[in-house]
Amino acid sequence: MRHRSAIDRLVGRADAVLRAATRTGLRQQRPYPAADVPDEPSLDAAARRHAAGLMRVNHAGEVCAQALYVGQGLLARNARTEAALKQAAREEGDHLFWCERRLAELDARPSRLNPAWFTGALAIGAAAALLGDRVSLGFVEETERQVVRHLDGHMASLPAGDERSRAVVRAMREDEARHAGDAAARGAVRLPRFVQALMARQARVMTTLAYRL
Repeated sequence: MRHRSAIDRLVGRADAVLRAATRTGLRQQRPYPAADVPDEPSLDAAARRHAAGLMRVNHAGEVCAQALYVGQGLLARNARTEAALKQAAREEGDHLFWCERRLAELDARPSRLNPAWFTGALAIGAAAALLGDRVSLGFVEETERQVVRHLDGHMASLPAGDERSRAVVRAMREDEARHAGDAAARGAVRLPRFVQALMARQARVMTTLAYRL
């Protein structure tokens, strides 16, 4: 087998970023969680707009998750860590498809700012990976724990009759909680409180903008 040069590795990393950005090769692997849940025709326009705003936020979060995991995987130092990040990214890919389908059902669109979310999350993921695998996994754990809290809030905020959106959010929450637990089990370092607070503040900016745009 030919030894991979620095240029080979650079090209491979650039290809991985482009494939993630364009979703080349990304396929839905699991069924849509709301497939068997009856729609609620009585949702009024305001309720549908609110549900759509929340699902747009969730979709933007999944765009970030794809970029984050790719950025971390590109610079992971351990093959097992890289494999775990890639598996998590594939599961987050299902979330993208689920959110897009629910947005279409609500006659809504994804966030116009998704390219910015992707670029920023990619940079953050790569920066976290440069600090070592345990710190990178710590970033995964904290990110996913914050996402779980965010999804709990969505479960409470969704319109009373919108069980289809709830089914999607519930399935996503299960995956996110498992990703956090897996990262902790692999030796994730607990991030300092000021870093956790900064991450939460950045997330609030993203959710506020994505809800509307």
